[in-house]
Amino acid sequence: VQLQASGGGLVQAGGSLRLSCAASERIFSDTALAWFRQGPGKEREFVAAIRWGGGRTRYADSVQGRFTISRDSAKNTVYLQMNNLKPEDTAVYFCVTRPRWTINYYQPSEYNGWGQGTLVTVSS
Repeated sequence: VQLQASGGGLVQAGGSLRLSCAASERIFSDTALAWFRQGPGKEREFVAAIRWGGGRTRYADSVQGRFTISRDSAKNTVYLQMNNLKPEDTAVYFCVTRPRWTINYYQPSEYNGWGQGTLVTVSS
């Protein structure tokens, strides 16, 4: 499955953005889709994940309550709604997938097909 992330941009602190991740083909029930991010000079870190069938979700503590991951089955698209953005949310955001959900959903090594990501810049 090829994924294309979009929706990044420049926003002031406290603002909102919605990222989209469109899949090139049908996504199956047990597929896991996740958002990771990599800020300037930082390691890649987990943001959120969703199991396509059933909609099980997981979030990093740093975004819990501010970000929401969701899916639109008809459009084969995953979204990341980001509210109350902070300067520390500045990063390139990547959407990735793996065929089956895993308890290690937060590990970058569990996923492939990283692509170029989309840049989110939050100004203070």
